Amino acid sequence: MYIDLVIKIKNAQKARKDLLKTRHSKVDEAIIDVLARKGFVKSSEVKGKGYKKYVEIVLGGKREIQGVKILSKPSVKKYIGYQDIKPVKNGFGTLVISTPRGIMTGSDAKKAGVGGQLLFEVW
Repeated sequence: MYIDLVIKIKNAQKARKDLLKTRHSKVDEAIIDVLARKGFVKSSEVKGKGYKKYVEIVLGGKREIQGVKILSKPSVKKYIGYQDIKPVKNGFGTLVISTPRGIMTGSDAKKAGVGGQLLFEVW
């Protein structure tokens, strides 16, 4: 689940770790790519085969995760249209949305003109 992934990354950065290993899923891989583009992690690599796949995340990006706000939970999912997307923390944060075109940031979704399920905010 993406909630576990984001909290693991935040805690590893606070503990000054250089590398984080976590289980693999396509959703988690897409979220790691978004965080890498925004500078929260350096890079990631998928290793292993079959059901033993895992992701190695190289921490130490340009930015460190200071806080996370989970917007959708498995029990309550929230959706938003592209007209209603607003900046997070006056532009210092990032909104992550699951859209029909894949997982992307709020600003990318607004430019593409698509809305979707709110996942989380990170700053």
